[in-house]
Amino acid sequence: MSEHQEEPLILSLQGSDLQPLSVRAKALVFSDPASAALLKYIERIAPSEAPVLINGETGTGKELVARHIHLLSGRKGPFLAINCGAISDHLAESEFFGHEAGSFTGATGKREGWFEAANGGTLFLDEIGDLPLPLQVKLLRVLQEREVVRIGSRKPIPVDIRLVAATNVDLGHAVSAGHFRRDLLYRINIAQVRLPPLRERPGDILPLARYFAKMYSQRMGYSQPEFSPESILLLNRYGWPGNIRELENVVHFALLVAKSGYIEPSDLRVTGGWDLSDSTAEHSPPAGVPTSHNSAAYDGGEDGLGVISRQLQRLFQAPGNRPLFQELEELVVREAFTFCRNNQVHTAALLGISRNVMRTLLKRYGYLPDSNANTSSLDGGLMKTRSLIVLSTR
Repeated sequence: MSEHQEEPLILSLQGSDLQPLSVRAKALVFSDPASAALLKYIERIAPSEAPVLINGETGTGKELVARHIHLLSGRKGPFLAINCGAISDHLAESEFFGHEAGSFTGATGKREGWFEAANGGTLFLDEIGDLPLPLQVKLLRVLQEREVVRIGSRKPIPVDIRLVAATNVDLGHAVSAGHFRRDLLYRINIAQVRLPPLRERPGDILPLARYFAKMYSQRMGYSQPEFSPESILLLNRYGWPGNIRELENVVHFALLVAKSGYIEPSDLRVTGGWDLSDSTAEHSPPAGVPTSHNSAAYDGGEDGLGVISRQLQRLFQAPGNRPLFQELEELVVREAFTFCRNNQVHTAALLGISRNVMRTLLKRYGYLPDSNANTSSLDGGLMKTRSLIVLSTR
């Protein structure tokens, strides 16, 4: 293993010319395997001219993905972002397509719309599901004809834009409910990007938390604190319903109240409290997880796999004919199941196996009632489990 690991790519909003549409995620990292795979997919579709539809919960970083697609597309024009849910219905057509002087009351001069302004670049339509139906018809025509007609004019104006749209709702359901045009959905959904919520990419949580800690520490003139092992456990176990924006707020507040060079669990607060399977006021890390601030597993020293490797060598050198593999496999199952507070779905996700394999392992070692007489056969995903060996340092 190389001593210098490659730093994960972090997308961020910085500078006066990169203001988000509203209170959105301001950073996105691709450290988790799911995020790394997503980044490769984005890099494949970005250079094309195909419209892109980004689907994801609020606060997951959809605008950052759209900006990165524009950056990788090679288009020379600007990136313009519009929040469709923030545009009033009676001004929407003028905002999108522009108007001529005197075309309606208050139109004292001519004005170009968003499509003209984004000519040669990328137009990002966030919350596209909020567009009123009459405007959806006109949007479809512009995308098909690649030209706009200002209000009060009959002269078409050619436009060359790459459309990237985003939504946090299921547009298929919106079509069925009669709130979104099916033909428009087909038009904008050529390349689809599903941006997973933060709870589905846990490997991004700590890098993002450290990024926000560094960012706000610099702004406030503080020395950047480290997260204590207990705080790291808490961050990783929380579901983050507000996604990246919620994480940013939690870290920002923690820097204001932290009393030492470490951010402790008492410094981390979320609205409504920590939604875990049990109380987190006083929780202890599972066996094998270090708790001191000098622990190498958490402060940049030897990583966890290095510790495991050394402990394996000790076990291999120990005399006896013990069923070592079976003991190690049971240890992995027990520690992961305990860490996830006996949640089968979370445990399976943590180990990177299917829930069916997880249930089989839990039954095998007596953590679930065994309804089947034979639990000796596992599917192919078990081989992946057997590569994950976790030892308690005793």
